[in-house]
Amino acid sequence: MAQKNVETQVKDEELIRKRRSQLVQAAVKLFTEKGFHRTTTREIAKASGFSIGTLYEYIRSKEDALYLVCDDIYTQFSDRLRDSIVLKEDGLSSLKEAIEACIDMMNDMQDEVLVMYQEAKSLSKDALPYVLNKENEMASFFGDILDYCVECKVFQLSEKEKTLISHQILVQCQMWAFRRWSLHREMTLEEFKTIQVKTIFNGLQAFRPTGTPERSNTAFLSS
Repeated sequence: MAQKNVETQVKDEELIRKRRSQLVQAAVKLFTEKGFHRTTTREIAKASGFSIGTLYEYIRSKEDALYLVCDDIYTQFSDRLRDSIVLKEDGLSSLKEAIEACIDMMNDMQDEVLVMYQEAKSLSKDALPYVLNKENEMASFFGDILDYCVECKVFQLSEKEKTLISHQILVQCQMWAFRRWSLHREMTLEEFKTIQVKTIFNGLQAFRPTGTPERSNTAFLSS
């Protein structure tokens, strides 16, 4: 799905990246504090260190700022998640490492994650499908690992099962960003990762190929 073209009057690509990075950081802070609808373009310009005229050289509307925020967040997530995936052995250690990396990202980018999911509905009809497709791409990273596990005969999954489980894993990782306000009183980030990995792997035991010997994840999960 094609990326939305955010119009700019500037020709210098490096300057565009630099200024839009400033804009995204400022917009995330304002959208977190005030919400998208209560934030003005003038406030975004001021927080970015621009005049309102300069701001309009890089975006045409407040929605452009929201789109750039969402696109930047997904790009960071995709790059970091992709870098964390190294298919090895039977795929189980790769799945564990990817889950832990995703939860770490949710912790590092809590404000951005909350803004993205709370405010993405305000995007236009032409921009929203692109952003939603990015969510599917994030889930597909886990799908690729599950495919490898199937190839290694660790799990037996239909396409529908793989798709659903991939999204379930992503949502369980996202829980730290959405529910940290409560969970952090009961557990550390490391404890949350351990419990989530155990929960996911225990659920996947139901998809072990028929006739294979019982296999405990205890030693693996504690490694």
